[in-house]
This record gives sequence, structure tokens and C-alpha cells, in this order.
Amino acid sequence: MKRAIFLALCLSAAVLLAQSGTPQNAFTPDQMKYGPPPPFVPPGAQVAVLEGDPSASSGDFTIRIKMPDGYKIAPHWHPKRENVTVISGKFKVGMGDTFETGKMNTFPAGSFAYLDPDMHHYAMASGATTVQVHGMSPLQFNYVNPADDPSKK
Repeated sequence: MKRAIFLALCLSAAVLLAQSGTPQNAFTPDQMKYGPPPPFVPPGAQVAVLEGDPSASSGDFTIRIKMPDGYKIAPHWHPKRENVTVISGKFKVGMGDTFETGKMNTFPAGSFAYLDPDMHHYAMASGATTVQVHGMSPLQFNYVNPADDPSKK
């Protein structure tokens, strides 16, 4: 009996090890497909959806955003928590209702931050910058000043 269990375990392990290829739920940087951002984000950035659907009514999502030097996102807030990891470059973030460069903190590559729902904040890329954002769908931007919403221009 012990030998039969041992053989079954060995066979299972062999089948698992024999499977080749990259899982469908993993990406190398060259496999990530970037495109223009959604209309509620200023033009000029590039976005790749890595997981889920940020516009869905529910579910998890993960996106990467590539931003050119000086790219700015006006003061806004999200109804759900936002989790941000800086992949490359430097990401500057400030808190409040007014974009004030002097009050921003700089987060280099490797940094992580989370912003609770309704936390008013603004951001800017310092150098070419890539960040990864993950959270619960839908991803929604609510601009403190509605005139700052690029989708309304």
C-alpha cells in the first residue's frame, strides 16, 4: 500500500514537472502590452492591464502606468483603496486639494504606498517613471476640481 501511494506521488510530481511554458497569468516586461490611458487620466501616459478589468463593477485589477518626466495628475480621490508600487523612476505624491510641488514626497523605485478611500492626493513623475497600481474594481478618479478631469475637456 505504501509503495502504491509513493508511486502515485512520484507520478504526480513527474507530470507537474513535465509541464513546460510560462503560465498564462504571468508576464515578462516585454509581454506587457501598453496603450493609451483611459480618458479620465491625462494623455501622455501609457497603461498596461496585467490582471482583471479596472472598469468592471467588481473584482481585482493590476495595472502598470508609464509616465514621461513631468507628467502630472491633478488632486483627486478614489472611492476604493489604491495600492501603488514604484517600478522605475521617481514618483512624487502630495496630499490635499491643491497641487503644491513643494509639499510633495518623492518615492524612488521599490517604494510602496497605499491610499485609503477618499484620501485626496496628487502625483507627478520625476524622470521617466513606471508605477504599478492594484486594487478593487472599478478604478475611479474623482477630481477635487471637476475642471481638472481630462474626460470633461
